[in-house]
Amino acid sequence: MFDSLQERLGEVLDKLTRRGSLSEADVTAALREVRVALLEADVALPVVKDFIEAVKDKAVGEQVLRSVAPGRMVIKIVHDHLIEMLGAEAVPLDLNVPPPAVILLVGLQGSGKTTSCAKIGLRLSDKAKKKVLMASLDVRRPAAQEQLKVLGLQTGVRCLDAVPGEPPVAIAKRALQTGALEGYDVVLLDTAGRLAVDAEMMAEAAAVRDAAKPHETLLVADAMTGQDAVTVAGAFHDKIGLTGIMLTRVDGDARGGAALSMRAVTGCPIKLIGVGEKLDAIEDFHPDRIASRILGMGDVVSLVEKAAETIEQEEAEKLAKKLEKGRFDLDDLGQQLKQMQKMGGLSDMLKLLPGMSRAQQAQIKNANFDDGMVKRQLAILSSMTPRERRRPEIIKASRKQRVAAGSGTTVQEINKLLKQHKEASRMVKRVSKMSKKGLMRGGLSGLLPPSGGFAR
Repeated sequence: MFDSLQERLGEVLDKLTRRGSLSEADVTAALREVRVALLEADVALPVVKDFIEAVKDKAVGEQVLRSVAPGRMVIKIVHDHLIEMLGAEAVPLDLNVPPPAVILLVGLQGSGKTTSCAKIGLRLSDKAKKKVLMASLDVRRPAAQEQLKVLGLQTGVRCLDAVPGEPPVAIAKRALQTGALEGYDVVLLDTAGRLAVDAEMMAEAAAVRDAAKPHETLLVADAMTGQDAVTVAGAFHDKIGLTGIMLTRVDGDARGGAALSMRAVTGCPIKLIGVGEKLDAIEDFHPDRIASRILGMGDVVSLVEKAAETIEQEEAEKLAKKLEKGRFDLDDLGQQLKQMQKMGGLSDMLKLLPGMSRAQQAQIKNANFDDGMVKRQLAILSSMTPRERRRPEIIKASRKQRVAAGSGTTVQEINKLLKQHKEASRMVKRVSKMSKKGLMRGGLSGLLPPSGGFAR
């Protein structure tokens, strides 16, 4: 999300930082471009106007224009106002009520409500250690209740059994009764949607709300619908009363205007975002981190959190000991490739690194270092013997042909993988010789491979 907006804003703000001094005209011209970039990203016009006026009031002040680095101060002002527009602080789901806490999911058909219900259920049971019950109130869409049941089996979260002909309000009451009697912490209610906002859908959602008295009412909205998502959010908030928003398909929307507008238009916080198709691809929404990503400042906190969730402590300690000695074999490379897969791939990781220029990201992207390539490389490593992985120098022509045949790849791909390992080994040896001070001084540039280091 925000790819095109990040690129446009990056270009505009880069021009400001390259100039030694700024006039009011310079700032006004830059903000005019920022305005266009926000409108092209589908941010609602009233939101854009308020944002530009607020930034301009502070950015053209004498304290900014006469400062040592006026360009950087303007960027800080833009950053601060982006955070304010997105909601200032992260607002998590509120489960601080006597159990079971009822969460009602509403939204249009096709917005991803049913999948989001399963994602939230898995997240609450895995991370918050809550006992969760899901119930589908969608009696109109064919197989909607069966879909949630299947997702429940995949996530290990219980789904309320369907009773043919039972109306939505009765299902909600039965779910609450089951939740109370069987000691559930959370009851998730997945309502029916329509292709567009209509009176019948709103009346049904309102009836369920009145019967279930949910503590959280979340609008599930597709980030790719742009301005329409903002209109839908306003309609649901007026008729049902929302406590928060979950944006889906965030990974597929390059513009991101819906996220920037919905908080400002409805006053409801964006609480969760769906960042992929997998059932664990869901994150809390952090305005400050998102603002930093939009302005190309990276998001180290999210990167560290992702690593902490996926790294196995024992394996990490083993690797750390080997790296201290300057050793890095093909087994270690395989572990790192698997780790990268778990963290969402190299491109996702690079977006979170501060100081990683668009040119550097493009260089690695152009190297075709994608998930498909990682899978092929792991297949190559699996086709090698333990001895070959420990001592890659023994892999000559005949061994390469055998590995290629066993992995369904080519000798050229094996050569690329060995070259990549060689570069990584050199880097490991370099790092092992560096003192802590040297590593800190070298920073990320000391760890990244030189140009062409990634297999092409």
